[in-house]
Amino acid sequence: MFPIWIYAGRRLSRELRTRQVPLLALAAAFSFVIMMFNLPIPGGSTGHAVGGAIVGIVLGPWAGVIAISVALILQALIFGDGGITAIAANCFNMAVVMPFAAFYVYKIISGSSAIASQKRVVASAIAGYVSLTLAAGLTGVMFGIQPLLHTDAGGMPLYMPYGLNIALPAMLAEHVLFFSFVEAIVTALIFAYIQKTDPSLLMYDSPTSKRLAKGAAA
Repeated sequence: MFPIWIYAGRRLSRELRTRQVPLLALAAAFSFVIMMFNLPIPGGSTGHAVGGAIVGIVLGPWAGVIAISVALILQALIFGDGGITAIAANCFNMAVVMPFAAFYVYKIISGSSAIASQKRVVASAIAGYVSLTLAAGLTGVMFGIQPLLHTDAGGMPLYMPYGLNIALPAMLAEHVLFFSFVEAIVTALIFAYIQKTDPSLLMYDSPTSKRLAKGAAA
């Protein structure tokens, strides 16, 4: 993750507009709070929404890398949520995969539609659903390969006892059927609110000159 964080910091120093800086801090705080609401699921585990999709769509995927990473690192250091040794894995799944997947899914579906169109709200919801599902699937793969990577002298798994045949379907099922819908709803609601109150914030994927021109016109 270190090369990704370094590159993301350099990208933000060039791309982030002054008015977006407070939003970056707000995005990290929002993600921190929403991830604290862990809901129990069958089997003794829990799940949660992330907020990575809306951050990636509004501020761009590289801003999402920084904002979500900050939230995850603070959670691990302060509350032990996720664990310190899992910070890099969690950051890759939720702070890299999610905002990038959400941004490009949203961009492909919304196309050249108007900023105020309902198509973009639908695109944001689908982006939220797809991005969290992908992150959950990748997490399931990381869980599932643990028995192959880390065992004791007797061949027993040291960490995750379940292989890919259990870990991957379990992670995908709980998110496909529930948590990804939560992420989709949260993303769409926030997107619709921004769309009505300050649509200029949704112009990240416009060329810089175009954004500035629109801002000047407003």
